[in-house]
Amino acid sequence: MRGYLSCFLFVLIFQTGLKSQNKIVVFQSDFGLKDGAVSAMKGVAMGVSSDLKLFDLTHEIPAYNIWEAAYRLEQTVPYWPAGTVFVSVVDPGVGTTRKSVVLKTITGQFIVTPDNGTLTLIASSEGIAEVRQIDEVLNRRKNSQESYTFHGRDVYAYTGARLAAGVITYEQVGMKLPNEVVQIPYQMAVKEGNKIKGTISILDVQYGNIWTNIGGPLFNQLGLTFGDKLHVEIFHNQEKIYSGEMPYCQTFGAVEKGKPLAYLNSLLQLSFALNQGDFAKTYSVGSGSEWKAEVWKK
Repeated sequence: MRGYLSCFLFVLIFQTGLKSQNKIVVFQSDFGLKDGAVSAMKGVAMGVSSDLKLFDLTHEIPAYNIWEAAYRLEQTVPYWPAGTVFVSVVDPGVGTTRKSVVLKTITGQFIVTPDNGTLTLIASSEGIAEVRQIDEVLNRRKNSQESYTFHGRDVYAYTGARLAAGVITYEQVGMKLPNEVVQIPYQMAVKEGNKIKGTISILDVQYGNIWTNIGGPLFNQLGLTFGDKLHVEIFHNQEKIYSGEMPYCQTFGAVEKGKPLAYLNSLLQLSFALNQGDFAKTYSVGSGSEWKAEVWKK
């Protein structure tokens, strides 16, 4: 009986450990695909284990845009199973004193990245189970110590692959840190009186639509029904860039071609668009922590 119980406990512990080692690695960077940088990272990962399954989130983050890296993680991580390892490399401070970390979300995914603000949104939305600093003595590609400008290949891809493949446990990544990360300041979505304020998180880049961080439940507190008019003001820092009214619609086709509308996007967040037009280009609107929106019912 004792032997059976010991065996059962071993299997249980082993299966629990596998949750951090499902062999899936998802890469994100601002490298683009014009050279061999992304391929080099994947080659390092495959050198750790040819059983790994490698995927791309995106490599088209604008150069040095940490905020957009943070947003794309928040947009994507929840749809991947527990145990998935994300390697996110938007690292303008490469080689400096910024920490290299692996964050484990409460939902069980792992993000390997510089702690430079990239974790701002995912830490809030998915929660921090634990943060560990990468021990670069143990978790660094062999014979790469003299390279200071490609940690994506030499540290992050290598560590992420070792974690996903089960070569190391999460505890072997490095020492445990406090459950906090570097934060990029931004306007959280809030209701103040009859007005809701939020950040323009991202542009729907293919179409020029404007996506905010104002979620459906908060927006619904304004009491609009489809067809009601919404007043929208957009600011870059303190400068007002856009002011106008538009109907709240369920679909783009509810307004004439070229006309503005407000809608809830696929993430159920308040967004603005021109039907078959480019709102961002037409009104010179960008996205990021310095871009804000204020809305109220007319």
